[in-house]
Amino acid sequence: MSDLWSLFLSAGLAENMPLSLFLGLCTFLALSRRPESALGLGVAMTAVMGVTVPLNQLIYQAVLAPGAWAWAGRPEIDLSYLSLIAFIGVIAAVVQLLEMVLERFFPAIHAAFGVFLPLLTVQCAILAGSLFMVERQFSLAESAVFGLGSGAGFALAVVMLSAVRTRLAYADLPDGLRGLGITFILAGLMSLGFSAFVQVVPVP
Repeated sequence: MSDLWSLFLSAGLAENMPLSLFLGLCTFLALSRRPESALGLGVAMTAVMGVTVPLNQLIYQAVLAPGAWAWAGRPEIDLSYLSLIAFIGVIAAVVQLLEMVLERFFPAIHAAFGVFLPLLTVQCAILAGSLFMVERQFSLAESAVFGLGSGAGFALAVVMLSAVRTRLAYADLPDGLRGLGITFILAGLMSLGFSAFVQVVPVP
């Protein structure tokens, strides 16, 4: 249990997707202007990564990994070259299901996402979660914890950035720093802060 907890903390803090690995910055910067959209993005990322990473682990181990077809007398079959296509297909299906749920039950959050919700299908941070799972040879439990930790870390980062940007809306900033300029500076400062977690949380 302690190993899984360490993996969760490492995925969310020491290896934070947008602030440590610089993955998923497009939606991270675009949807951090308002706390409502930032929170919705964080919940969506946690849900998608929490489902897709363990699901892709099952598919990889059962179908794609070298030797996965040994039960059928074909241990030489290696379909790992199809991993990228399979992972994207699973992510697309989960994002489509999430979009349908949000449109039906949470139309305000769905409207806040706009075009960025379908773009979660090709969100590099989500795909990276599954690719890291293969590279590090995570078990099913480790994959689920890693996916949830990565999503929760993304949610924490985007909500924090949104809170700061909301306060800065009332600040007297120079014209050249308004909007995306100050956002890049804030993201850089937050990245420096999150880098300190590498000294506290062991990275697998």
